[in-house]
Amino acid sequence: VAALQDEKNSLMSENEIMNDRLEQLDESFDDPNTVVAKKYFSAQLQLEQLQEENFRLEAAKDDYRVHCEDLEKQLIELQHRNNELTSLAEESR
Repeated sequence: VAALQDEKNSLMSENEIMNDRLEQLDESFDDPNTVVAKKYFSAQLQLEQLQEENFRLEAAKDDYRVHCEDLEKQLIELQHRNNELTSLAEESR
């Protein structure tokens, strides 16, 4: 029982130390002047910029897809027109 109580006291002491360290880390995270906070805010800003860039690129991709579909339709129409003109040219020869 004494050994278990010593182990319990040791674990409780270690738990308090860990909680104190956690509180210190939380406080340093809230302070915008710490290195950790600066890196966090920098990473967060970079993430937002990349998300905006991704959104812009997705929109551009959609625009190019629509443009490509239009060009494919024009190509098919021009191929049909070319075939018609080729057959008319052959007939006139």
